[in-house]
Amino acid sequence: MAPDDRLPQQDRYDTLYREFRWHVPEWFNIAEVCCARWAKDRSRIAIHFEDEAGHTATLTYASLQEQANRLSNVLARLGVTRGDRVAIILPQQGETAVAHMACYQSGAIAMPLSILFGPDALEYRLQNSEAVVAIVDSAAHDSLQAIRANCPALRHVIAIHCDPADTLDWHAELAKADPEFEPAATKASDPAILIYTSGTTGAPKGALIPHSAIIGNLTGFVASQNWFPQDGDVFWSPADWAWTGGLMDALLPTLYFGKPIVGYRGRFSADTAFYLLEKYGVTNTFLFPTALKMMMKAYPAPRSRFSLKLRAIMSAGEAVGDAVFNWCQDALGITPNEMFGQTEMNYIVGNSAQLWPAKPGSMGRPYPGHLVGVIDDDGNPVKPGEIGEVAMRRTDTHGTPDPVFFLGYWKNPEATRNKYSGEWCRTGDLALVDEDGYLWYQGRADDMFKAAGYRIGPSEIENCLVKHPAVINAAVVPKPDPERGNIVKAYIVLTPGVERGEEADARLVAELQAHVRGKLAPYEYPKEIEFIDQLPMTTTGKVQRRMLRLREQERAAGTNGQPA
Repeated sequence: MAPDDRLPQQDRYDTLYREFRWHVPEWFNIAEVCCARWAKDRSRIAIHFEDEAGHTATLTYASLQEQANRLSNVLARLGVTRGDRVAIILPQQGETAVAHMACYQSGAIAMPLSILFGPDALEYRLQNSEAVVAIVDSAAHDSLQAIRANCPALRHVIAIHCDPADTLDWHAELAKADPEFEPAATKASDPAILIYTSGTTGAPKGALIPHSAIIGNLTGFVASQNWFPQDGDVFWSPADWAWTGGLMDALLPTLYFGKPIVGYRGRFSADTAFYLLEKYGVTNTFLFPTALKMMMKAYPAPRSRFSLKLRAIMSAGEAVGDAVFNWCQDALGITPNEMFGQTEMNYIVGNSAQLWPAKPGSMGRPYPGHLVGVIDDDGNPVKPGEIGEVAMRRTDTHGTPDPVFFLGYWKNPEATRNKYSGEWCRTGDLALVDEDGYLWYQGRADDMFKAAGYRIGPSEIENCLVKHPAVINAAVVPKPDPERGNIVKAYIVLTPGVERGEEADARLVAELQAHVRGKLAPYEYPKEIEFIDQLPMTTTGKVQRRMLRLREQERAAGTNGQPA
């Protein structure tokens, strides 16, 4: 998939999309393409690591491969066989990549889990997956030890930089293991990764991902990163490597192309982001809209303070909105490429601003190789301008199976069946498509609500609020109302230094309401505003509106919902 520079920009999308073909080999392994083939160059850097205490390390592809071989031999000695699940409860660091490569080349299934998970979250996933080995460091070992006895399938725990009882020491085990390993032969369709989705209702579901999914991700990754890789490219993203956004949108595709990625262990802040971008000469990044909003508010003119080499920004998880879009263009000189996808089929819609025009606020168009539509409840495509659910066909426009699809939900065939309407795989996300084929995100299906008979989508109102200098972030939810059914309520995180107090707050509420009323439809302005220190967020950077909706429902019912 190579751009033709002779074509005018507006024509490149149609050409790329029409001419693209999938080529998926029968035998394929993520570890081979993301590590082994680059390990012959012993100087090629895979990972730059730094933590918030200032400790740094560099891991070459050769060292990554040798350590993965040693760990594969350790896993084999512990009885791990093809298809067994290995939990990887680690932050962004070299050992995380080692663990993934060791699992893939062993034919085992890597199950990344966030270090932010508490005991209950870990227990459910370990029990449901029947993981046989867990790899953990000091960030999560206490939570794991608290529930280990409740996970009978978990035979061994390998610990890094900690010494809890009844565990194996990572460094000691790798030191005595053979540095050579014969990788397992795997088919592209064999399972490689088990990722539990955070779902808005019900228990988390484990999405089983095949080796071929990395191929399915590449068209979107290459396009959204303005034709990655190029000479000197360095990637960084704060997205947790335990989630699809960090694993499939950052770590694995960067390693697939043999380029270095920066791993940082510590809390995200605007200062940290610009520090890492500058220090490591980062050229390509994936930043959540929430992260971009924080960076925009902290540094309106970052190029006056930092020497940056950025050439591409991909953003996903929420709608970017034109406030952040315009700041990226004006302050960073980069048009951000929005992207849309989910664990079950990732990187399916988006932009590539250098190859086709990006419309501010649009999530873009289907990436080459993916047949995406907006459908109604019966599975029929809706007309341009109408809201429907984003869905994708199992095959591309040429009838070739799309390799990006998940295999199904772990031990949950009913949920797998319910994910599909015929050949359409539903996302649960709402959008409308315009006459040019661009999709416009309208929120999760369960984020939409009606107020006084009007259908309300939160993203447009939130984007409008963030344009106000006093607002860092906002979340819009329905507040039950006996007369209107619901009213529009906004939870707002204020910019540091904004004057507070009863009178100041009242003035600011009126100002923000007038700000929205002057830019959107009269029924969209928030009739109630509540200031909050921080919004509830998932570990993948998405606002948990569901938690705020529940809070409003509990308050209306007179139960335990308390003002923030």
